Amino acid sequence: MEIIRNGSQASVKGRAEHFTGNVRIDWQFQRGGESRVAGASVTFEPGARSAWHTHPLGQTLIVTAGKGWTQCEGGPIVEISAGDIIGCPSNHRHWHGATPTTAMTHIAIQEAKDGKVVEWMEKVIDEEYLVGPIP
Repeated sequence: MEIIRNGSQASVKGRAEHFTGNVRIDWQFQRGGESRVAGASVTFEPGARSAWHTHPLGQTLIVTAGKGWTQCEGGPIVEISAGDIIGCPSNHRHWHGATPTTAMTHIAIQEAKDGKVVEWMEKVIDEEYLVGPIP
């Protein structure tokens, strides 16, 4: 059994080529051996969001604080809140992040296929993001 102690890993800033705005990634984990599970806690400051991306075996998001937005390609922007669980299918193009005025933290869990958990694409531009959820 492996235990990663709280505070034993430093926070890292989300890479500018993968995120817009201030994003902090905490307690990243990736299981070894036969397991393919990887994940992290990700905090998006207001206005911050991921670039468009896919996951070869899908992704589960568990929102732990705040409010955010997510969008699957071709669909509307949807508001997500603390306690919500979002399941994104394999290879489905999407993005997620905070609202313009509220921070959001989620736990992201995904599986690796051939050692890869994500395929990053272009950034979500303001004109896409600022449309916001449809009431």
